[in-house]
Amino acid sequence: MERHTIEPRPGWQQTVEAQGLIYPLTRYPDGALRPYWDESAYYAFTLPEVEALEEVVEELHGMCLAAAAHIVEQNRFADLGIDAPRLARLVAESWRRRDELPSLYGRFDLHYDGTGPAKMLEYNADTPTSLVEAASPQWFWMEERFPGADQWNSLHERLVAAWKRQAQLLPPGAPVHFAHSAGDELGEDLMTVAYLEETAQQAGLATLTIPVEEIGWDRLSGRFVDQRLRFVRACFKLYPWEWLATDDFGPHVLDTLDNGGGTGSTLWIEPAWKMLLSNKALLAVLWELYPGHPNLLPAYLDGPRELATTRGWAAKPLFGREGAGVTLHAPGEEPEPRGADDPCCYQELAPLPDFDGNRVVLGAWVVEDEAAGLGIRESAGPVTDEYARFVPHVIR
Repeated sequence: MERHTIEPRPGWQQTVEAQGLIYPLTRYPDGALRPYWDESAYYAFTLPEVEALEEVVEELHGMCLAAAAHIVEQNRFADLGIDAPRLARLVAESWRRRDELPSLYGRFDLHYDGTGPAKMLEYNADTPTSLVEAASPQWFWMEERFPGADQWNSLHERLVAAWKRQAQLLPPGAPVHFAHSAGDELGEDLMTVAYLEETAQQAGLATLTIPVEEIGWDRLSGRFVDQRLRFVRACFKLYPWEWLATDDFGPHVLDTLDNGGGTGSTLWIEPAWKMLLSNKALLAVLWELYPGHPNLLPAYLDGPRELATTRGWAAKPLFGREGAGVTLHAPGEEPEPRGADDPCCYQELAPLPDFDGNRVVLGAWVVEDEAAGLGIRESAGPVTDEYARFVPHVIR
């Protein structure tokens, strides 16, 4: 794994925007616009490195499924901050009927520098982003800059194939609604959903687009409807389950949830059981089940334990996203008191690999149960946050 600098292509911004990445720049607190898509550098991997990472990702995915089964079987929903008995019951039912529910993808965030085993930082399995840039613009960048090279990237083909295989799990005769947030000013939510809709269309599915804010509730029928009063029978949402289940319409979501086999009136994609994998408590459960595993970092729910005096720790909110709320602590620091309404996971501190001042995280994608591609983000600070940059890669 090596980082190389390279001259960006002339007109790169217009190029990637035409390929669906309409948010190539990030606005910083000082008002300046700086590249989010950063092709002034790229990472190069050897084929054996990529093959080894694929094996790690698929093993981790299998371990996460085993951890989800453990949470359900041992009724450990409270450890995940899922305190409402009804929601816990529906998530458990969703897990047990998972073979009847469509489920597409997830993204592992990995600590890796090419010199040691990859370490799992977290699993974003409900509403992962950076899919558009990983699947499309970086592939076309490689074809233009390194003709004949290769890339860890079969995302598009695998997503289309997944829709085809899982079409039988969708309500017959009903289109799939694809819901994005109209409040997303950057367009990342919109384009991620639009890209997934495109893969569904290429698989032969009928689709409809709707802002999530415009999904309506028909009191007479007791069902969700779109702007033309058509029933929302199946809906892909880039909207976290913990929000969906607890906002103003949360009771209606639970009342009408299709948890497999046509048991309700609305089938949501991703399914409710993905709450088990996108919760940071999963990290602690994994460490309980697989202590000392070379691809895991020690993690706990009741405090940093020995990490307070040895390696230090990262405190991660159970429902955090894009680094929000993450705090890093050196050995010897006193743990900050946390209230019951602010639960977190305490994971061993693993400073991100530093390549010339650029701190890197690998985003390894899974489609269905197979490793499918790689997206790389760099940050200037120790936490990968909303100001991180996306950098392409090639296989040497």
